[in-house]
Amino acid sequence: MQTVEAIIDQNGNVHLLKSIQLPASRRALVTILEEESTAATSETALLSQQALAQDWMRPEEDKAWSHLKAVQ
Repeated sequence: MQTVEAIIDQNGNVHLLKSIQLPASRRALVTILEEESTAATSETALLSQQALAQDWMRPEEDKAWSHLKAVQ
């Protein structure tokens, strides 16, 4: 499985940004992204990870979510 960046025009035609070679025809899944940059969203998520980890990694949190642990 591989991911290839593409542009989809208004008529639904898919244009790969880079040429690829396949041994035979393959099925594909297409995810339509919003036009606005997702880089800022990804950066925000990465920057907040450490702050959220401090809050989540407390004994109180473990106790609050313990009912979701798999029964052994």
